[in-house]
Amino acid sequence: MIERNIEVELPTGLQARPAAQFVQLANRFHSDIFIEKNEKRVNAKSIMGLMSLAVANGEEVRLIIDGHDENEAIRRLEEFVKDS
Repeated sequence: MIERNIEVELPTGLQARPAAQFVQLANRFHSDIFIEKNEKRVNAKSIMGLMSLAVANGEEVRLIIDGHDENEAIRRLEEFVKDS
């Protein structure tokens, strides 16, 4: 299991289109993927769950990933919130 705090650098945060793209990316992996903000944890493969967090630009979230492809998943998801 990997847990990492990351800062969301997307101009609009994880809202609307970026949230949908993040969920699509998360669904490419077999690992269980969760995202946590202010002690609220949601399944990162669920658009409704992710949108409920209302993650804005500059906010820190915690990614929790568990599974055989967790290393690739953490790398790709962290790149997404920093580079998109």
